[in-house]
Amino acid sequence: MKLFTKTLILCLALGLGIAVPAPSPDLAGNDAAVPDRCAGVEFDAIAPDENGDMFFFKGEYLWKGFHGPAQRSNETFKELDDIHDIGHVDAAFRMHNTLKPDDHDHIYFFLDDRVFSYYNRSLEDGYPKKMVDDFPGVPDHLDAAVECPKGECTTDSVLFFKGQDVHVYDIVTKTVKTKTWSHLPPCTSVVQWLEHYYCFHGHNFTRFHPVTGEVDPGYPKDARHYFMKCPNFGHGGDSKVPKCSEIKLDAITTDDSGKTYYFEGSSFMRLDTHRDGLHGFPITRAWKEVTSGVDAVFSYQNKMYLMKDEKVYIYKGDARYTLIEGYPKTLKEELGIEGPVSASFLCPNEHTVHIIQGNRMRDVDLSATPRAVTNDVPLPISDIDAALCGADGVKVFKGAQFYQYDSPMILAMGRILVEPQNITSAMMGCQD
Repeated sequence: MKLFTKTLILCLALGLGIAVPAPSPDLAGNDAAVPDRCAGVEFDAIAPDENGDMFFFKGEYLWKGFHGPAQRSNETFKELDDIHDIGHVDAAFRMHNTLKPDDHDHIYFFLDDRVFSYYNRSLEDGYPKKMVDDFPGVPDHLDAAVECPKGECTTDSVLFFKGQDVHVYDIVTKTVKTKTWSHLPPCTSVVQWLEHYYCFHGHNFTRFHPVTGEVDPGYPKDARHYFMKCPNFGHGGDSKVPKCSEIKLDAITTDDSGKTYYFEGSSFMRLDTHRDGLHGFPITRAWKEVTSGVDAVFSYQNKMYLMKDEKVYIYKGDARYTLIEGYPKTLKEELGIEGPVSASFLCPNEHTVHIIQGNRMRDVDLSATPRAVTNDVPLPISDIDAALCGADGVKVFKGAQFYQYDSPMILAMGRILVEPQNITSAMMGCQD
């Protein structure tokens, strides 16, 4: 439709003998109408696709990923112009919810009072629809939108932003609760990346908590330092990705929601976010009281136990990890053992945590009161750094290698050391 309109105007101008000016080039000889995000852009919308590729929208253009030139949106999502002809996206988000398989990994675009649903760059049958049909109770002409899964929000939700009002849409019940976050800058786009939430305003962004709207210290920041690669800009906190042969874990665990964390030094990384990129963060960002790193970690009944020296910190895992009142306590008080601990692991749906100290494994029944060691056995391997138990058995990490055992019992009873395997980039995001 836009192309037809522009062609018609051009033909009329030529027929009447009116001079038609050429597009004004910029200093580099490019079409000045094409936006340059390195010059400072206020994005209309930001959303990842099902492959984790991030799209940034401005007017009729988009950028795919963190570097590269702008291209027209309708080259990738052609129906946005062909059907609706408005030239820009109000808001967008990716639905990453396995409870709704028909919607899982779809990208939703909002344009005026319409919603478009795409999967694999193709418009789904029946779209576009009126917003009221898909998201009843949510206002139209939005500013921004972002999905917030249970565990990060109270329920599986989508946050819709309009002005300084935030409309929290419950994906399961289809109910809406409205909050006003006057302390947060009006967001023109919002994105969730690696369990953190970012409000973009102007060429800056502000990180906030998705339940309270609380703004983290040190914001706003210039997006060109973090979300794109631009000359004379760069993330001063970036660190070199280590080689896999240099990895040495301190601890690793998978929580009840299936998120896997590994800890090294003063940093942690979410391993289950590999599709959207792997990135290290300070441990204090999620567990602010743990200021000196960890020796061992395990998860049990929606709580995470972080051990350091003679102490254990227990955090409740709701929308944000919160230290339980009265902690830290000594390992002796909580688990009936003396510290420090080399490694620990707990298998799914079990109540016995396996504590590794030196070349011994001590079992503690977490369902008992008081807690005490119920079994103490020697291990075929010493100097263990970390351990993890899952559906595929027990992985015991030592330096840049790991040993695989079918069960804790086989680990405890084995007297012949199994063949070690190397940590790979697919496991830890390191360089092979």
